[in-house]
Amino acid sequence: MEPLAKRAERGHHSPLSMDALIDLLRHNPLMPREDLARLLGLTVDEVNARVAELERDGVILGYQTVINRDKWNPDTVTAVIEVKITPERDGGFDRIASRISKFDEVQSCYLMSGGYDLLVLVEAENLRQVATFVAEKLSTIEAVVSTATRFRLKTYKENGAFHHFDTAPERLSVSP
Repeated sequence: MEPLAKRAERGHHSPLSMDALIDLLRHNPLMPREDLARLLGLTVDEVNARVAELERDGVILGYQTVINRDKWNPDTVTAVIEVKITPERDGGFDRIASRISKFDEVQSCYLMSGGYDLLVLVEAENLRQVATFVAEKLSTIEAVVSTATRFRLKTYKENGAFHHFDTAPERLSVSP
């Protein structure tokens, strides 16, 4: 099947309506198809076909729920690990990043610009498991030059969703 972008260029689907559909699904993947159809001026069958096409073309990779870790499994540890690597001659960063991404602990892995090469997001049951992951799995990869690990202390916003937290009321200014 022809890629989505090529069909959009030929006018098969309006890129604007596809962008609007993706935007709506990003913000609420559980929105009923009837509501999507109404908001986009399409039929439910057209919405279903476009969503199926986006999934088939690899534009939509999956649907996720954002979990408030303070309310569910609050002892889970999230670490952000900056990794410097030596790129491979023929594979660059891709093969190493792919290898790192396959570890169960790794939730996300990004190629970055700046002072390090990969940003790796890891979740584990406790600090010791993160330390073991870094020492026994990540650091033992020959191309890994160095790592710097930082731990999540509190979440305010994740994947576009605000976590509810109490804030201290603003103090009134004192006037003479």
